[in-house]
Amino acid sequence: MSNRTALIEAARRGDEAALLLLLQDSQPDLRRIAATQCASAADADDAVQESLWLVYKRIGALRTVSSFGAWAFSIVRRECQRLMQRMRGQTELPAEDHRIFAYYTTPGLRIDLVTAIQSLPEKYREAIILRDFEEYSITEISHALRLSRAAVKSRIHRGRQMIREYLAD
Repeated sequence: MSNRTALIEAARRGDEAALLLLLQDSQPDLRRIAATQCASAADADDAVQESLWLVYKRIGALRTVSSFGAWAFSIVRRECQRLMQRMRGQTELPAEDHRIFAYYTTPGLRIDLVTAIQSLPEKYREAIILRDFEEYSITEISHALRLSRAAVKSRIHRGRQMIREYLAD
């Protein structure tokens, strides 16, 4: 039996010292996984911390020692997805008193602009809001949406084009 297998087994049985050693031993692997699954380094750090906490609380529920790696991976992946969903939830259209609407003094134009943005397909609306309202850089958007810079630029361009077409009608 390997040292890690022994640590996992001892941690499952409630050995606090073994659990702490297992968490310390697992942290680099969890960090590596989170770096590939999360949108940003900050999200990866948050996901690792939350995942370590969840492993600490739920290690007793682990069915087999051999499934520890896959189990930990799924915890990290879920945490990254949760953080991404939370970030995407914040990309809703800002309130009408957002500073960008200060440029549009005509109330009818404001309503048309809001309606035009809301009519965009999600992938374009998300890119437009992150760029024009949240003022993310192209690089930040590409990391957040897990897209290439070219794809982000294309979505922003196409989204703006769709807004212009909507407002022209």
